[in-house]
Amino acid sequence: MKTLFTFLIFALSLQVHAQTGHIADDVYIFYHSGPSNKYRITGRVQSGAPVTILKTDPGSKYVQIRTPNGKVGWVAPDNVGKGQSMSVRLPILESDLKKSRSKVEEQSEVINQLQAELNSVRNERQVLADEVNELKTEIKSLSFQIETMDESNLMRWFTHGGLIALGGVILGLLVRSFSGRRKPSSTW
Repeated sequence: MKTLFTFLIFALSLQVHAQTGHIADDVYIFYHSGPSNKYRITGRVQSGAPVTILKTDPGSKYVQIRTPNGKVGWVAPDNVGKGQSMSVRLPILESDLKKSRSKVEEQSEVINQLQAELNSVRNERQVLADEVNELKTEIKSLSFQIETMDESNLMRWFTHGGLIALGGVILGLLVRSFSGRRKPSSTW
């Protein structure tokens, strides 16, 4: 019973330190019964197969693995990679790439639409700026006309006033000359 309990604790401690890994994608390897290639071959693992990394031998650096069907063996450290294999990651990456390309196309369309709107706004702005410049020129012209009209009106009033005064003087002289030259009546 004590041996069984010790074995269970040992098995649980191995699982606590276990990591997910995979056999390197570019090899088809054999695993050994011990931590070097001097031990006998006890099985083989297909390239890209998921394995559980149990521990690493400090001396030989060989890695103890558990295969998907539960067999345990040792492989050289350069034949084991941590995490998922490329055969698992590649479809995910391809799907992500497809989504990214779709987003890029959508964003490109939005950018093109915004660029067209920006060009339209720039053209409108230029038209409005031209209109503003024309209106400023017209305002200057009208202001000048108003200034010259004031001077012209003033000169016209002076001229009319002068003519009326001259007409009054002439009329006064004419009335005096037509009133006849009477002799002054003397009441003496």
